[in-house]
Amino acid sequence: MVGLEMLTGGFINVAGHAIPTKHLLWLFSIFTGFLMCKIVYDLTGVVSSLTFGGYAKLKKKEKLEWNNRGFSTFHALFVATASLYLLTVSDLFDGGPENEIIINRTSTFADTVLGISIGYFLSDLAMIIFYFPALGGFEYILHHGLSMFSIIQSLLSGQAQIYIFMVLFTESTTPFVNLRWYLDIAGMKNSKLYVGNGVALFFGWLVARILLFIYFFYHMFTHFDQLAHGSSRAVSDECILVLENRKRYDKNGDEGKKKQVMNTVGSFSDTLGEYPCLTGLL
Repeated sequence: MVGLEMLTGGFINVAGHAIPTKHLLWLFSIFTGFLMCKIVYDLTGVVSSLTFGGYAKLKKKEKLEWNNRGFSTFHALFVATASLYLLTVSDLFDGGPENEIIINRTSTFADTVLGISIGYFLSDLAMIIFYFPALGGFEYILHHGLSMFSIIQSLLSGQAQIYIFMVLFTESTTPFVNLRWYLDIAGMKNSKLYVGNGVALFFGWLVARILLFIYFFYHMFTHFDQLAHGSSRAVSDECILVLENRKRYDKNGDEGKKKQVMNTVGSFSDTLGEYPCLTGLL
């Protein structure tokens, strides 16, 4: 238990939640996330070589990112679906025990999803560092580090998981971002699929990264009493450490500029959420 407190910097209280049986579940989930990334990475290369003739002509760096985006897409689909289920279908954050405040609700499935996401972030971070700077610069290392720190705090404390899953649902836009990159590399920027994907990306971004955050802040406001009195410092940290996975984009041409604008919109939304946390309201 002391080791867990040191891991989280003493910011959270893990007593009563981080029991030995859960330790095994968390480790298994993280390992599953590792394994998932490895399998999908290899399958992406195999399937692409069999179905896309241009794959063999790609440069080594492009093949690396091509396969990397394969498990990025798979993780995004998994975590977005799981988050949607936990937030809307499951009664975990709706019809839970009356004596248990909503920010302290968790379940075995919820912990498993968070563990798998940690495994994904660790895998992607390892690739970024190993192939640095082919898959991204220091900003990606910082992003993944903060993301994992936030998820780990929520996992160990069992707190604020509803907000973690709201933010993880924004991963639903990642498949569209990755498909846009794939089509660009494949020389299909003028195809109907490229245009259709762009439209889908716009509306997906509007719903998952703008409208959702409006509801995110509204929900925090309406549950202000629980946030202020029923939680540890983990809630504040999770509000500050935004998990949006802004995937890599090309740095040249109009394509890169458009995506930088979209990321700027996301950053503005993040900043609005950080203000009440930084000013001590929570």
